[in-house]
Amino acid sequence: MNSIVVAASPVSRRRPVALGALAVLLAAAALWGLSSGAMALPAGRVLQALGHWLGGAPLDADDHVVLMLRLPRVLMAVLVGAALACGGAAMQGLFRNPLADPGLIGVSAGAALGAVAVIMLGHLVIGRLPEAVAPYGVAAAAFAGGLAATLLVYAIGRRRPGVATLLLAGVAINAMAGAAVGVLIFLASETQLRDITFWSLGSLGGSDWLRLAIAAPPTLLPLLLLPRLARALNALLLGEQEASLLGFRPQRLRRTLIALVALMVGAAVAAAGMVGFVGLIVPHLLRMVWGPDHRLLLPASALGGGALLVAADTLSRVVAAPAELPIGVLTALLGGPFFLWLLLRARLGEGRA
Repeated sequence: MNSIVVAASPVSRRRPVALGALAVLLAAAALWGLSSGAMALPAGRVLQALGHWLGGAPLDADDHVVLMLRLPRVLMAVLVGAALACGGAAMQGLFRNPLADPGLIGVSAGAALGAVAVIMLGHLVIGRLPEAVAPYGVAAAAFAGGLAATLLVYAIGRRRPGVATLLLAGVAINAMAGAAVGVLIFLASETQLRDITFWSLGSLGGSDWLRLAIAAPPTLLPLLLLPRLARALNALLLGEQEASLLGFRPQRLRRTLIALVALMVGAAVAAAGMVGFVGLIVPHLLRMVWGPDHRLLLPASALGGGALLVAADTLSRVVAAPAELPIGVLTALLGGPFFLWLLLRARLGEGRA
């Protein structure tokens, strides 16, 4: 018990510096995102547009570009990146595995199945919805599919204590959902196949203030609640029995973590499609730099994930302008080599040991 208290004091000293540095990085990435696009604007002009908006001054054409087109997209990237990275940090703590990510509980695969099913059956489902609701049919189906898959994984995993059954249930549900998606893709028409491919590669191109308002509540609520579980996650790193002896309830913690991660990652996937590796790269890298204390790791992952996705989305808009590169392609290009490096690094470490 004393070792835990002693180890916490350096973290408490590093926390303001670390979070401050990540906040500055996020602000710089956001400013770059607001400045870049088909019509480049200087940073001073972007700040002026924000000042006009906050001060209630009349808006000109440049102001509308910044405030109506780019700002909701940047904010959506912050939300999605924060949700994926913070969810990854929570899952790595739950499974006590630094290579875990939110997809282990089935939320991403379930969301993909829901989205692909609606794209395939759109003429039967979306066509009967009110005109104002129809554009959000795919996102709603993705969100519902992600929650349903996670609920199924938890229902199976709770039959035995520990996280091993939960992990195996997640692998099985992911495989089944992937197989179902494969069957639907095989039956898809050329137009449906193009829509499925575009969604599965991830994009923030459709972000606007209404979509942001819909995605914000299920994303922000878990982001605000997860740091309250940091001490319990720290205790869980010692093992479930040790966490119980320290006064925490591992089963209740597991249930709460899965619910919060499923909610915010499901909303993130519904808003942006499949964006891989953010939930793996960011928390793992921050853990290597600042250690495993979740009191720092969870908020740092949220800030770092937001900064990474804003930067990736901005790069996707400028690297092939006026076309847009799918954001999932960029995150995979970054995450794939990083993941291989982690594996090789771990292998080399074992060899030296």
